[in-house]
Amino acid sequence: MLGGVHVEVNALALNVTVPAHLRWTDVRRGEEFTLQTLTVRLLPDGSTAAKAYGRPTAGGRGAYTSFAVPDRPELTELVAAAAARAAQLWAAAGR
Repeated sequence: MLGGVHVEVNALALNVTVPAHLRWTDVRRGEEFTLQTLTVRLLPDGSTAAKAYGRPTAGGRGAYTSFAVPDRPELTELVAAAAARAAQLWAAAGR
């Protein structure tokens, strides 16, 4: 409660750069994309949801497009490390 008002948080989000050695490619509508970032959301029930974002591998001014995050242990570890780092930053900001 904040001054008698119930505060409801719907989601928290982290934007994470995928290190070069963990990046991958995927294809949408015949165009290859290199996935470079993740957006990870902490949902109200404590679960997480993640999307990967990338740009066309061939370059140019193509749209930044979202893709599913593959179930790979190294990407799961990246998400966990990003969440831990975000928690450290959040705690330090509250001091």
